[in-house]
Amino acid sequence: MKFNWGTVIVLAFIAFISFIMYFVIHMNMNDKYDTSLVTENYYKAELEFQDEINKENNAKALTTNISWIRTDKGLEISFPKSLDTNKITGKVFLYRPSNKQVDFETTISLSNHNLLIPDNRLLDGRWNIKVDWQYKGKSYLYKKEIIY
Repeated sequence: MKFNWGTVIVLAFIAFISFIMYFVIHMNMNDKYDTSLVTENYYKAELEFQDEINKENNAKALTTNISWIRTDKGLEISFPKSLDTNKITGKVFLYRPSNKQVDFETTISLSNHNLLIPDNRLLDGRWNIKVDWQYKGKSYLYKKEIIY
């Protein structure tokens, strides 16, 4: 068989396509390279995004919003002092972008307008905090990226 430029170019294309296909299959099959979505129900969460925008606007309309501080005991989330703590309900979700195994959600149970998340539940580094709460039938949302 005689090799000319056309044959060499075709063989080069076949080798290149085989090389790319090997790495695509290898990356998809290897568990070390996890490509999972942030949430399992991504499209459902996308449809609920307008509700989140409305809740965030409600929170911005408050005279004072939620604040947080790191203490020796853990992460202390403070709710507005002007609100009655018995009428505040909701959940706090802490999301760790680098490791979904340490994500957790807890219900709001306040003492003196504060919610304490113990230090042993939080690793040092970046966290996304999301406080979805209700007061007298109105919904509010506080989202923040924090470094703990």
